[in-house]
Amino acid sequence: MRSALSILLLILSLTAVSAFAQKRSITEKDLFNFVWVADPQLSPDGASVAFVKVTVNEKKDGYNTSVWVVSTASGESRQLTNGIRDSSPRWSPDGKYLMFVRSAEKDGRPEPAQLYMLAMSGGESFQFTTLPRGAGNPQWSPDGTMISFLNGATAEELAKAKPQATPSPSPSPSPKADEKRESDVRVITRAVYRSNGSGYIDSKHPQHIWVVKAPLNGDDKVTPRQLTSSRYDDGSVTWGRDGATIYFTSDQRDETFDIPKTDIYSIAVSGGQPAKLTSFDMGAGNFAISPNGKQLAFIGSVDQSTRSYSQPDLWVMDLTPGAQPKNLTRDFDYDVGSGVGGDNTAPRGGGGNQMLWSPDGKSITTVVGKEGKANVTSFDSATGKQTEITTGNQAIVGFRATSDRSKFVYLISTPTKIGDLYFVDKPGGEPKQITHFNQELFSKLNLTEPDEIWYQSFDGKRVQAWVQKPPDFDPNKKYPLILNIHGGPHSAYGFVFDHEFQWMAAKGYVVLYPNPRGSTTYGQDFGNIIQYHYPGDDYKDLMAGVDEVIKRGYIDTTKLGVTGGSGGGLLTNWTIGQTDRFAAAVSQRDIADWADWWYTADFTLFQKSWFRAAPFEDPEDFKARSPLTYIKNVKTPLMLILGEADYRTPPTSGGEEMFRALKYRKIPTVMVRFPNESHELSRSGQPWHRIERLQHIVGWFDRWLMGVAKPEYEVAGQ
Repeated sequence: MRSALSILLLILSLTAVSAFAQKRSITEKDLFNFVWVADPQLSPDGASVAFVKVTVNEKKDGYNTSVWVVSTASGESRQLTNGIRDSSPRWSPDGKYLMFVRSAEKDGRPEPAQLYMLAMSGGESFQFTTLPRGAGNPQWSPDGTMISFLNGATAEELAKAKPQATPSPSPSPSPKADEKRESDVRVITRAVYRSNGSGYIDSKHPQHIWVVKAPLNGDDKVTPRQLTSSRYDDGSVTWGRDGATIYFTSDQRDETFDIPKTDIYSIAVSGGQPAKLTSFDMGAGNFAISPNGKQLAFIGSVDQSTRSYSQPDLWVMDLTPGAQPKNLTRDFDYDVGSGVGGDNTAPRGGGGNQMLWSPDGKSITTVVGKEGKANVTSFDSATGKQTEITTGNQAIVGFRATSDRSKFVYLISTPTKIGDLYFVDKPGGEPKQITHFNQELFSKLNLTEPDEIWYQSFDGKRVQAWVQKPPDFDPNKKYPLILNIHGGPHSAYGFVFDHEFQWMAAKGYVVLYPNPRGSTTYGQDFGNIIQYHYPGDDYKDLMAGVDEVIKRGYIDTTKLGVTGGSGGGLLTNWTIGQTDRFAAAVSQRDIADWADWWYTADFTLFQKSWFRAAPFEDPEDFKARSPLTYIKNVKTPLMLILGEADYRTPPTSGGEEMFRALKYRKIPTVMVRFPNESHELSRSGQPWHRIERLQHIVGWFDRWLMGVAKPEYEVAGQ
């Protein structure tokens, strides 16, 4: 006779099996129904969190963004704004108002974004800027009476618009245009002249700092005032604690391809000329001012011109002329202010992480990337000693806290969750989930956690990787394997949601995604070891990972596939030139010839960080490390995924070269081109294009690994 306990366990087991059977596999088109949360902002009293909700629009060719708020006590959420391009919610210091940015639509096209205000006591939101070229990056002054923002309009544009603003006495110079026609011809004089995603760099409209009195209602007419006016961009705008001074950075060099440099300026909110405080040879991000107003903290990397990878550190410096920064994390060998990458960060959501000083100024809190995880850590502001605030197999995508640091909100992603808000109401408390936007959809899906593995490479180095298995995985069966290689090369996979891996597994593939040498979150040496040897030993790490999974007995070695994007596309091209063990490959936004890429990419390699010289000075090194050099070895059927507006890895230096060479050699090859898509196709491209990208990648593997007929990939008449 069975015991009552064994019967109960049997019932529970059968119930679990039944629930699993009722669920379905995730599909590529589930992306249309995903909801993303971005840019969380905790109210001053900790009672509410304002955030940006991102959804796919009705036409499925873009994304809608609106501002929502959720109660930290009840988890009840509601929509605050009714626009489709609303973002950047920012609480007033007293919590009575919420400012946000809206790009309205005119004749079906977005207008320049402007600033809006919403009283939390009730009523409709109202617009309070109408500047040509819009307003962005708004920030409240500490006392809540003023707001700073950035705008790039020229004096002529401001005059033509009859603005409510008065530009400063020394406006940025602007060339005169023909009254009848403004020329669309570009005269390029700078080495860096375009940027992936945003197109050609507009040097005629540098971003300047403006301030405006905070309006209390729609009848309170306010006039923005321009503070800075050089011909260079201003950024990292930070209010001084007294509200009378604004600090900012401005790199006032005409050519900025040299050693990264940060110049810090201050300017009185009342007006006047900026004063240069200090300068140092290092790129620095946003600043955080200490509670006593005497120091600032920032995240930056040293030796960026001499290393392939420079690990980011936490720095502090005095706010006095000529002061130099102090590295707090020199002996902390992980990535401060960094995290891990997936394919589902909120498109157009904005936000990100920040640095937070403790009220007594004794510590600074920020995110740290460590071994495929991103968690929040606190550092002693004098010694750099670290204390972990959050732990676990997860990625903190964003976080905020109340001014007394007693309450925190975290935006957390895991391999089975896109990203939700979690609230902590006391120091050391357990995070409580307060948003569940994808719960209904995900409750119907057979999503599984990947297996985390570590393995030894050829020289003894330990490599971390993940294995995503089909939901109905049976260890006694043999499965096709897809090796998925991340880009960068200095980036990292990790404990974060990745639709691509889940869907490939749902289609019956085992997906291996490793962090080979060169990846971040494993220390300075592990990241920089590939300098002057990329690709090379990282390829050996990848093959060791494939061998490790094959040893486990559930892989069909005749059905191996390889894919990757950007640096992963380069390594895909490299792999099929070094081995014919893979039955199919998909190379995405790739590099085929390093020399061609050196001449055409949107950023320069004029520093000796990846190569010791220019291609015309050391052509053999560029040739030896270019996949195109080994094109005669390629036997693997190859698909190429290319964005036609990709300036980071232009198709002319990658996929187009591979395609033409392999067509010449009569190797099965297909090129799939996506109009108007940049290097960000897989993460924030048009939703339809993201779906079609996934369909083509798996379609190619289905053709060559599974034997599925795919006539669209065959040459007509053959």
